[in-house]
Amino acid sequence: MKPLLSVLLIAAALLSLSACNTVAGMGQDLKAGGQAITNAADQAK
Repeated sequence: MKPLLSVLLIAAALLSLSACNTVAGMGQDLKAGGQAITNAADQAK
């Protein structure tokens, strides 16, 4: 559970620090964060 929480916190930090000038850019950032969470969950299996 700790690795997943760490990944979530890192993803949240990256999303908040990323420069999203458009709604499309924000969507891409959210997609990348979701992919990181999915990858971490797959590795934790």
